[in-house]
Amino acid sequence: MSPKLLLPALLCALLGTAAHADYEAGVTAAQNGDYATALQEFREAADAGLDLAQYNLAILYFTGRGVQQDYAQALHWTNEAAEQGHLNAQFNLGALYYTGTGTAVDLDKSLYWYTRAAEGQHGEAQYNLATMYQLGEGTPMDLVRAHFWASAAQYNEFADAPALLQTLAAAMTPEQLSEARGVFARWRLEQ
Repeated sequence: MSPKLLLPALLCALLGTAAHADYEAGVTAAQNGDYATALQEFREAADAGLDLAQYNLAILYFTGRGVQQDYAQALHWTNEAAEQGHLNAQFNLGALYYTGTGTAVDLDKSLYWYTRAAEGQHGEAQYNLATMYQLGEGTPMDLVRAHFWASAAQYNEFADAPALLQTLAAAMTPEQLSEARGVFARWRLEQ
């Protein structure tokens, strides 16, 4: 590797290490109940782009630990982590848009973020997607998709999924039920 390429790579590695050290210090502080220090450490690591720190900073703003509760900041930092692929942040962002916490209710964005989390095998996101398709929230009602996502949630051991599957099956035609089971079976083979 040329010296010109080595220096930027080394700087990136050092910055990443520093961000991770800040994050670890924040975790330790939070575990000890020192949320003011956790806030400071998470912010430094979050500003450096560490998704774990962004996610935890969002939690502090959401709960008001170490900082005045601020749902707009919780939304901002949750979005930062979600954009980087943090699974729980994607789920939380879907929930924030669904409930209108820190923003206006936006079922399209909720559906988008729940889908991203569901595709990452987040059982509760899969369940929430199933109910959105069942009720036609942010999307046209689609019992086949609802059944598919409820089946995925059950596969990922989300406790409420079996009851939802029974409710959906009772409302579906035999053709819809067969189609939904076929889609789920194909999905399982791809896993």
